[in-house]
Amino acid sequence: MLTHRINKESLQPGDHIYCWRLGFLYTDHGIYIGDDKVIHLVRSCSEGEGTLTNILPKKISSRLAQSKQRCPACAESKQNGIICSCLNCFLAGNALRRFEYGVNAAIFIAKVRGGTCTQAVSDSADVVIHRAKYLLEYATLSYKLFMNNSEEFTIYCKTGVAVAGCGTPAVLKGQAAALPSFLLAAWLSAPLHLSKGNGVCIAATLFGVYSSLRCILDIRRNRDEVKVIVEDLVGNERL
Repeated sequence: MLTHRINKESLQPGDHIYCWRLGFLYTDHGIYIGDDKVIHLVRSCSEGEGTLTNILPKKISSRLAQSKQRCPACAESKQNGIICSCLNCFLAGNALRRFEYGVNAAIFIAKVRGGTCTQAVSDSADVVIHRAKYLLEYATLSYKLFMNNSEEFTIYCKTGVAVAGCGTPAVLKGQAAALPSFLLAAWLSAPLHLSKGNGVCIAATLFGVYSSLRCILDIRRNRDEVKVIVEDLVGNERL
């Protein structure tokens, strides 16, 4: 329940899969479309500010680049934006995990680390694969660490949910929302630290506030998000 680790044999077309990178530092997400292929959104080393490569120390960035080396077949395809890779290149030696949809609130809260599940319900596999393939062929989206990452892309493919257009501000979701939620929870519980409250009480308050913020930021809870047809999304090119 906590790890979501699965075997390749249990994969189904339309599954939202992910794997941890750099010792559980972050996750990469993609849509499995069958025939050992995964469609996912990747960063480019030349994209400039806002990418994980620019934020991490050079030694870690170098290790990350080495882990992204692709097989000859995948190396011939495009290297940034929305790409299609074989499953082995996507995993890069890491364990395969499946993102869960339609979980209840108790399970969602139990999964303390963001970016592994959502209370939102997935659409059918045919619809999910159509969205992923259409975006692969026609979209020119670029990777942004917080507002347009692989998890955002994959959740859209699964649910059709995107931030509503017409100037509506983007909303952090999943693992991108986990750190701000924790920091805000720590700030809100600071008075208990200053008053030298009981350690168990402080920990319970911190966890309660953090979990509440994660639930609020989950896509099922966001009122400013609506289903967007993929053909319309490509015209606006915003997730």
